Amino acid sequence: MSLAIFDLDNTLLSIDSDHAWGEFLLEQGAVDPVAYREANDRFKRDYDAGQLDMNAFLEVALKPLAENSMEQLTAWHQQFMASKIEPNILPRAEELIARHRSRGDTLLIITATNRFITAPIANRLGIDELIAVEPEIDNGRYTGRITGVPSFQQGKVTRLQQWLEERDDNLDGAWFYSDSHNDLPLLELVDHPVAVDPDATLRDTAAANGWKIISLRD
Repeated sequence: MSLAIFDLDNTLLSIDSDHAWGEFLLEQGAVDPVAYREANDRFKRDYDAGQLDMNAFLEVALKPLAENSMEQLTAWHQQFMASKIEPNILPRAEELIARHRSRGDTLLIITATNRFITAPIANRLGIDELIAVEPEIDNGRYTGRITGVPSFQQGKVTRLQQWLEERDDNLDGAWFYSDSHNDLPLLELVDHPVAVDPDATLRDTAAANGWKIISLRD
């Protein structure tokens, strides 16, 4: 029995849920149609290039959470799950999860996307353990800030190590599935790194290191 760790966006999903949430907010008329779209697209390009300023991104991304009630956000998220997430859950990803579950492995999603967006997705995939960016809540509302270390790049390693310490567990025999070179710090740490439909940088790194390369797309 081992730990099976999964990145979420463009790994188990065929889309980036953070960017898709931004698109959804634009469709709802909940954010500035020009400035927010420009920022949402720019941050996605920066992420893909490995140049994302996470603090600047979170300042923009968490602002709509702070500006709306939990009731409104919950209602929007239900619509978001139906329109954006459900059609982009990869069947072969669900099969991969099922194989690890059948072996008795502990299943964990680790993502740079915040918990508000990702917790319902993890629940839909039947994965109980989730490490995500943690938006701060005060008096029943999001503040627009975060708590703890963002689970991004080296921060994924930091947060995973904290999680393992809390469980008195380790990475012996662990798997990690990811599409992105942003996850190289964690991929280099596990016994079984797997590049899933990888970006060009990760593909080259995986090939050079003899890592497994797979596709979960049709």
